Amino acid sequence: MITIEFRDGKILAGIDRLQDQLGDMTTFMSDLGELLVASTKARFPAGTDPDGTAWTPNSAATLARKTDSRPLFGTSGSLNSQIFSAAGADYVQIGSDRVYAAMMQFGGTKEQWPHLWGDIPARPYLGLSDEDKENILAETRDWLSGAFSGD
Repeated sequence: MITIEFRDGKILAGIDRLQDQLGDMTTFMSDLGELLVASTKARFPAGTDPDGTAWTPNSAATLARKTDSRPLFGTSGSLNSQIFSAAGADYVQIGSDRVYAAMMQFGGTKEQWPHLWGDIPARPYLGLSDEDKENILAETRDWLSGAFSGD
């Protein structure tokens, strides 16, 4: 067996901070949540899903009922403004509390939901883009780096 003993105070302090932070990563997960909420909201004006694909345009029936022709922009504007994150020691969640949020993400048919005035195509607004993935890796590097620098 090989034993390596660290006697460098800075390294030991960094490892101690890393252990402390890895024990409860709520702060890190919360930071990721803020990053992902911001990127999700930023996609709304472009009208694209996380892969960059444009959302299906509104149908004629939908356009007749609303003033804004952009998909996912209703009269209240609440879907894109009501996206939140929740974080804990080992998770981060991104979503909306709007009752219709899942319908907009996954779509649905009038057959499934008789109250609809027509079928609603899926218009994914939640998810990770390639840029999100890069930003998560950068945030992880920064966070781990901070554990060793004391920042």
